[in-house]
Amino acid sequence: MSYRPHDPYDRYDDDPYRHERDHRPRRRPGQVGDTVARIVRIVVSIVLLVFALHVLFVVLDANQGNGFVSFIYTLAQTFVLGLGDVFTPDDAMLGVILNYALAALIWWIVGEFIIKIIRR
Repeated sequence: MSYRPHDPYDRYDDDPYRHERDHRPRRRPGQVGDTVARIVRIVVSIVLLVFALHVLFVVLDANQGNGFVSFIYTLAQTFVLGLGDVFTPDDAMLGVILNYALAALIWWIVGEFIIKIIRR
């Protein structure tokens, strides 16, 4: 039996089952899963930002000849993954808002699902 000094901040110092709990794997910040989950969250956040900027540019009738606006438009068309024409109302602006909102919702749900799986 080895001598271990009493730690006044140890809540389980008197707990007879403490040694059983000490053998369970513990989650530590900085594990590979947490890093991958953060990367997924960053990617999803960037995609959602691109969708929001695209909708904002459409609503505000931004100049399509501007390099940044056309870059965001191209990225949004790439990330929408075929959901750009799900809703086809008479008002084209409403269609863009609905379609990109749907795409953003799907990206967010799938991203959160992937993050939850990774952090398990």
